[in-house]
Amino acid sequence: MELLIFLGSLFFFMLLGVPLALVLVLCAIVLMWHSGMWDAMIIPGSMLDGANNYPLMAIPFFVFAGEIMAAGGLSKRVVQLAQLIIGRVRGGLGYAAVIASIIFAGLMGSSVGEAAALGGLLLPMMREVGYHPGRAGAVVASGAILGPIIPPSTNFILLGATISGLSITKLFMIGLMPGIMIGLALCIVWFFIVRHDGYNETIKFSAREAVRIVIDCTPAFLMPVLLLGGIRFGFFTPTEGGAFAAVYAILVCVFYYRELNLRELLRVSARAARTTSVVMLIVATATAVGWFITIARIPDQVTQLFTPLIDKPILLLLCINVFLFLIGMVMDLTPNVLIFAPVFYPLIQQAGINEYYFGLLFILNLGIGVITPPVGTVLYVVCSVGNIKFTDLVVKLIPFLLVEIGMLFLLLFFPKLSIVPMNWLMGGG
Repeated sequence: MELLIFLGSLFFFMLLGVPLALVLVLCAIVLMWHSGMWDAMIIPGSMLDGANNYPLMAIPFFVFAGEIMAAGGLSKRVVQLAQLIIGRVRGGLGYAAVIASIIFAGLMGSSVGEAAALGGLLLPMMREVGYHPGRAGAVVASGAILGPIIPPSTNFILLGATISGLSITKLFMIGLMPGIMIGLALCIVWFFIVRHDGYNETIKFSAREAVRIVIDCTPAFLMPVLLLGGIRFGFFTPTEGGAFAAVYAILVCVFYYRELNLRELLRVSARAARTTSVVMLIVATATAVGWFITIARIPDQVTQLFTPLIDKPILLLLCINVFLFLIGMVMDLTPNVLIFAPVFYPLIQQAGINEYYFGLLFILNLGIGVITPPVGTVLYVVCSVGNIKFTDLVVKLIPFLLVEIGMLFLLLFFPKLSIVPMNWLMGGG
């Protein structure tokens, strides 16, 4: 009964168009009323406890670093490096968009930020060489889902902070190889689309230009290498890694590239603060809902609902992923992580499924939701940045979306594709 009340109130307030943070507060009030535990201090106390979480300190650092890199010239240099790597191939701009998405995911860790930064650079160039606007937007949007998968992912940080006992470092490592695999799958799709749509453009650089681009891009490319290496080998924690990324971004963009001055840095700081405040407000309100979800024993109800599937892990994962896919179509990634991770993780642990493997499927599935109508946030960002019709973008996105869903099921049926690389990266053989 409590599960139905929670889901019913959640979707009811969302359909009314209430802002998401307020929706979560209202759901908490509904559950508090139903439980008979009427106490005005429970919700603000839970919100304060939810925001006061040390691992979550990594989020403002990574958001700040991402904003600096987007404004300080790293984005265009990443695109140039991607063009240098693959630009000579027919349809080079599309391949460059995917490769830039892989590299940029290791810099920013946010699908929306990645779509905005790369879309603003690549979409005008694609239009200029004759790409269909919807197709150009589709390849940029499809690559943006790599942001939540390839480390440093803010969504993995949220998951690790929400579920006690999960190592954020291991979550980072389990996302690395699958993220690269999805990027390669998108390149294969683009190979066939290029021939279907008849794109013929190539990008060529002289030897001198190639050397200049490599030298210019080296500081940007080094950042994810230093960051992941530092986390993996224990030089700093993921939270300290966020601080390192922010300092590194300032040094590179202000003192090396010299594309940010003090006034612009203050503007970037203000943007990062606004973004962080939105995320942390959702974290706080979702924690309040989570407190009542636990008190109402909703995780136990979900466990009882799926009890017949406990001994059939593949079927259990299929059912959970269908639910997550549907919920991801109507609600954004961050609140989904905060609300449903505490609901499903006790079930996963009872079924004996690897917690990090499920975390990968969980984030990837909800990440696909950001490019799935009707509430795919990345779709609206790409439409806005590229002045693209929503329907054109959705239609041209279908091949990429199907391949990404196919990769989700490939990882679901073959867990070793993600678990073995994670163990190898963590030094476990």
